Amino acid sequence: MKSFKIKNHSGFFKMKNASAFFKIKNHSGFFIAVRYLWGRAREGGRYLRGAAAGIAVSLIPIIVTLIVADGMIRGITDRYLELGTGHLQVYNFVNADDFDLAAEKAGRIPGFQGAWSEKRGIGVLVGKGGKTGASIRAIDPSFWDDEGSKKYLVTLSGSSTISSDRDVLLGEALASSIGAAVGDTIRIMTVRVTGDGRNIPRMTPFTVRGIVSSGYHELDSLWCITTWEGGSRLLAGEVSSASLLVKIADPYRNAEAVSRSLFYDLGPGYGVYSWRELMQSQYSSYESTRQLLLFIMALVVLVAAVNVSSATSMLVIERQRDIAVLKAAGTSVRGISGIFLRASFLTGLAGAAAGIALGLLIGNFINQIIGGLEHLLTFFSNLFHGGDIKILDSGFYLESIPVIIDWFAVFLIGLFTIVSSVIASWIPSRRAGKLKPLDLLRKY
Repeated sequence: MKSFKIKNHSGFFKMKNASAFFKIKNHSGFFIAVRYLWGRAREGGRYLRGAAAGIAVSLIPIIVTLIVADGMIRGITDRYLELGTGHLQVYNFVNADDFDLAAEKAGRIPGFQGAWSEKRGIGVLVGKGGKTGASIRAIDPSFWDDEGSKKYLVTLSGSSTISSDRDVLLGEALASSIGAAVGDTIRIMTVRVTGDGRNIPRMTPFTVRGIVSSGYHELDSLWCITTWEGGSRLLAGEVSSASLLVKIADPYRNAEAVSRSLFYDLGPGYGVYSWRELMQSQYSSYESTRQLLLFIMALVVLVAAVNVSSATSMLVIERQRDIAVLKAAGTSVRGISGIFLRASFLTGLAGAAAGIALGLLIGNFINQIIGGLEHLLTFFSNLFHGGDIKILDSGFYLESIPVIIDWFAVFLIGLFTIVSSVIASWIPSRRAGKLKPLDLLRKY
């Protein structure tokens, strides 16, 4: 009886040691998963590597799209902020042209960079080549000497410095439409309202001192720029609007807070609006388009993630002998499933890393790539007597796309890809864990 107890105790310790051994083996599931991914093709690795390649290919366009969309939105918005709306606009509802108090209060704002009074109206420009409607901007010339303005305003001919109240700067498209060149005299027709309410047209001669461009056709196509004094005589108060353009440090983060603070500081009779309020519909349209593009690209990533599920299923079929040995040795259902889940995780990780890296590389040189494609397409077009090919029409897009990388969005895209890969492979991984070892051993 004593001997029997010792033998059973011995068997008990042997089984306990074996159980501990297989727990250690279960912890090596990660290394088995690595072997499945990077092992020989005949061992099933070709399926996982093929799925990783599919993920990488699907991620390249989504990263490039993200960079191009963010670059276009930021490039257009920066031009509107620095050359068009300013970062804030202040309106005086009591005395429309008086901004002395507003300029004084704005000067106390932390991060204040400058303030300029502007009057806007519409008129008809008449030149030697025709006539067309224009947006007249009357603003102090020092606005165009601001660092933000100089960064985006390009002087195509002449000078951007207005030395007289009879000088104007014209946008490139506007100058072309009326056939105006630097030094030409043009006439601007505006409307004057008489005391009895009649509208009387008035023609005023101006000299073209410069032709300018913002790099975005839609912003500057109707620009006719003069001084505040010249515009005040040209534009009647009834048919124009006046505001104070304010620039601050970091308008993307601080505009709303500064707008509220200045509004309360000025009190009744003033209106203060941030650039987001002034451009709300336009900026919302940009953001909606960006999100729609990313959503469509995300569907492509989901399809690639489904390929991971198929690859995992094929891997399970290929590695049934391994599953049988591990199950016979005592590996749990959870342990077997964990091996294949780790393999799908590594597949998603490898595909995401490769796809994001290639997408960032292409996005970083997107302007050079577009330029090269335009030259190539133009070459073939000229062979058939065609014209120049432009992928990005400067009439609707920026002449050059700024490279903007939203690293948080890139991280979320990578995380979404990996998580989708793991979730997609959950069912085949669970099936692998539930395979019966005896059936498998009889088969092999």
